[in-house]
Amino acid sequence: MNIELLKRLCETPGVPGREDRIRDVIKKEIEGLFDEVTVDAMGSLLCKRNPTKKTSGTPKKVMLLCHMDEIGFLVSHISDKGHIYIDPVGGFDPRNLFSRRVLVCTDNGDYKGVMNPGGKPIHIQEPGDAKKVPGISEFFVDLGMGEKTKDKVKVGDYIVMDEPLLDLEDKVVSKALDNRVACWLGIESIRKLVEDGGEHECEIHVGFTTQEEVGLRGARTAAYAVKPDIGIGIDVTLACDTPGVPEHQRVTVQGKGVGLHVKDSSFIADIGLVREMEELAEKNKIPYQRTILARGGQDGAAAQQAAAGAKAIGIVVGTRYVHTVTEMIDKTDLGAARDILATYLAAH
Repeated sequence: MNIELLKRLCETPGVPGREDRIRDVIKKEIEGLFDEVTVDAMGSLLCKRNPTKKTSGTPKKVMLLCHMDEIGFLVSHISDKGHIYIDPVGGFDPRNLFSRRVLVCTDNGDYKGVMNPGGKPIHIQEPGDAKKVPGISEFFVDLGMGEKTKDKVKVGDYIVMDEPLLDLEDKVVSKALDNRVACWLGIESIRKLVEDGGEHECEIHVGFTTQEEVGLRGARTAAYAVKPDIGIGIDVTLACDTPGVPEHQRVTVQGKGVGLHVKDSSFIADIGLVREMEELAEKNKIPYQRTILARGGQDGAAAQQAAAGAKAIGIVVGTRYVHTVTEMIDKTDLGAARDILATYLAAH
C-alpha cells in the first residue's frame, strides 16, 4: 500500500479555492494512467481514460469524483502588531483549534506560526473563564514577526494546520485525510486496474475537484462538463466507534470494510448501484458496510444532479475524529475501497 503517496497528498497544503499545489502533485502521479488530462475553469483536474474493450453503441461514462481541498482558513486581516485574523473555509469545531501549529501559505513562501484564541492564560483567568469556548472569530495566528508580518502576508493568503502524517501499524493518522484519501483512491484504483490487466468497456473519468468543503462547487461544474451515466463520490465518512457515541450513531466501524454510502443530506444513492457493489464485494471477498450520514454532503450528489442526471453512489472510508489534525483511518478499509473501485471499473 502506497502510504508514501498518501503522506505527500495529506501534507501538501490546499484549502478551497487554493488547490493548485495538490493538483500539481496529482498531475505528476497520474502520468500514463489517462488518455486526456485537463484543468477546468474552477481548477478541477479532469482525467479521462478511454475504453480498452470494444462495445456496441456509445460507451457508458463512469465518473469518480475526488475533492482535493482540505478545511482551512483565509487571512482576513493583519493587525498593526502582526496578529493575523482568519476567515474559515470549511467546517470547524472551535474546541479543536486551541494551541495549534499552522502554516500560512503566501506567494512569497510559507511561514510557520501558532493559532490561539484571544484571552487570558490559565494563570490569570477569572473563575469560569476556562469553561467558555471561544468562537472561530476570536482565534488569531501569530508568526512571531510582529509588525513585519504585514510585509509577508496579505489578505486572501491561506492557512492550514501544520501536522505530519503518522503511519501506524494498522492505522494512518493525519490532517487532511478528508479528502486526500479520495485523491489517493482516484489514483491507486486506476493504477490497480492497469496493473491487474483489467479491461473496461466504459469511458472512465476521474475528477479531482475543487471547493467541496464549501458546497460541492467544483464537482458541480466538472460533472456538468462530463455528464456521466454513473457518478461515484469518493470521500471519508464518520467512524464514531469510539467512547461517548451511542452504537446507533457510529455510521461505520473501522476494520469492517469500505463504506457503500446510501444517504446523506445531499443525495440518496441509487439502490441498484448499492446492490451491484455488494454483489461484487461478496464475490471478490472485499469487506464492506452500508453507511448513512445524518448530516453532511459529498460530491456524488453533484454527479447525480448534473445535466439530465446520473445514477450515483458514494464510496467512503470510515474516519475517526473528522475535521481535526488527528483524523484516523484503518488501512484495511482503505485497501477495500481501492479494490472495490478497481473491480467495479473492470466489470464495466
